[in-house]
Amino acid sequence: SQANALLRTEAELFEKWYRKLEPCGPSLRLLPEMQDAPPELTQVWLWSHGSGCRYKSKLHGATDYFVGLTVEQKCELAERELTDMKDEIQRIKEDSEQTLQNLEAVIEEADVWWTDVKKAVSDFEKDIISTISSKKGSIIASEKLLRYMEEKNHQRDLLREKLRLKNYLLKGYKKKLQQQLRQKEQMGETIREVRLQQLQVRNAQYQQKIDEKNQELLQLKLTSGKTVQVLNFYKRKLQDAMETSRSLMNDIFQRKELLEKTEREAALVEEQRAKAVSVNQQLRKQFSDYGVPPVLSYVQKKMAVTDLEKSLKAWERKVAVAKMSLQSYRRAWNQVKMSGNQH
Repeated sequence: SQANALLRTEAELFEKWYRKLEPCGPSLRLLPEMQDAPPELTQVWLWSHGSGCRYKSKLHGATDYFVGLTVEQKCELAERELTDMKDEIQRIKEDSEQTLQNLEAVIEEADVWWTDVKKAVSDFEKDIISTISSKKGSIIASEKLLRYMEEKNHQRDLLREKLRLKNYLLKGYKKKLQQQLRQKEQMGETIREVRLQQLQVRNAQYQQKIDEKNQELLQLKLTSGKTVQVLNFYKRKLQDAMETSRSLMNDIFQRKELLEKTEREAALVEEQRAKAVSVNQQLRKQFSDYGVPPVLSYVQKKMAVTDLEKSLKAWERKVAVAKMSLQSYRRAWNQVKMSGNQH
């Protein structure tokens, strides 16, 4: 839903921008090979051709496929929309201020008019109504009413004459201003220069804002680059740790196999040693219980005993070697277990 909302906002901004294209927007038409293209491809085609003065086409062939707008295009759309919104807000603000001034002038005029009306009503009630209400003042009241009406008519005539003179003066002033305006137009000093200066000042302000936005964008790009570098560093570190872990696991597996093999050999040697000890004991028992045999038998037995002693010494050397090998394997296994616990 969030992704769809972002795409919907992007599409609305792009559509709003596209509708504002006056020089080349209304004349845009899709090419025949673009009729059946995906929406994203058509959108990028419209972007690249709709703003043809600034962008070159990004379509290298009918088979290329672009997903949505690029980050630069989205940023430019957002900046244009922000500029338009600021212009619209400024225009609405100026119109509102003008309307507010007009309404304030109307209210002020209405207040003046209402003050005059209240004063006239108060004078009429004071001079006429109070006299008419008395029983003995009917003739005086009628005379005062006539004088009041004549005075009001006279004041109205004076006001009409005053307004006529003011209107005449304003017409003369208007003709003078029109003549001055024609002279300024003939001399090339029109109001457009003032408007041009205002536009130049506003353009400078917008250019300054654009520079600030570009600086912010550059700072964000630098921050993003640093973040990517840190992320890549930690990725490489994680990859090295994973490789070290795999090598240690392989080493532990090999050491376990070597330990099992050593234990099997040690068990076999221990079994052989037990057999040799048993044979040795039997031989020693026989040697202790011997009688004096014949000389030839004695010589044969002596030779057999010598051979057995040699064999026994050989087996004892083998047992010693096996014990030393077993001790070395056990020390290696203890070292492997200690390094595994440390990791």
